[in-house]
Amino acid sequence: MALQEFERRLERLVEGVFAKAFRGRLTPIEVGRRLTREMDVRRTVGVRGVIAPNSFSVAVSSADRDNFAKAESALLADLAGYAREHAKEEGYALVGPVEVRFEVDEGLGAGEFLVSSDMVEGAGGGPAGALVLRDGSRVQIALDPVTIGRHPDCDVVLNDAEVSRQHAEVRREDGGFTIVDLGSLNGTKVNGGGVKAPRALQDGDVISIGTHTITFEAG
Repeated sequence: MALQEFERRLERLVEGVFAKAFRGRLTPIEVGRRLTREMDVRRTVGVRGVIAPNSFSVAVSSADRDNFAKAESALLADLAGYAREHAKEEGYALVGPVEVRFEVDEGLGAGEFLVSSDMVEGAGGGPAGALVLRDGSRVQIALDPVTIGRHPDCDVVLNDAEVSRQHAEVRREDGGFTIVDLGSLNGTKVNGGGVKAPRALQDGDVISIGTHTITFEAG
């Protein structure tokens, strides 16, 4: 998704019921743009190329934190997405999943904020990746494989008669990610092609299982 789309989503958070509350105060788009500047300023050259921060703490006034409260979960998710998209456009590598959190600083007034950042590795180190479901929810891929299937013990549960109980698995290995079909009845596809053997996943690949689609996202 392009940065412009994330900007539109951030702007929509202050429309309607939130418009009055945000008037004259801090807006989400200001925070998003500060996150990307932080990535640009603190980028560094590493083994895997140019590495940028992936963990952000945003200090805000108590008044602004109260204004964000009703939409905080959606706001943090979109801010993280905004930072991920910027990393992709600039070719930055990330050492772990993008995380954004708010903290209250009583010394700040309405509309004022501070951003600090760090490079924080995900569990076990290695590259960051996630499965993005159709409802927008994300399943982070860490050391343990992510199982997909109809069985309730799977990490991604798909209630579909065309989906096997243990259908497929996404693994982090050899500095990347692969998907493996677990002998499912109806098969697994990536970008329309059948998965017959372990297949490497690239950013933006679309996994099809039964009637469901899941997008793989690096970073």
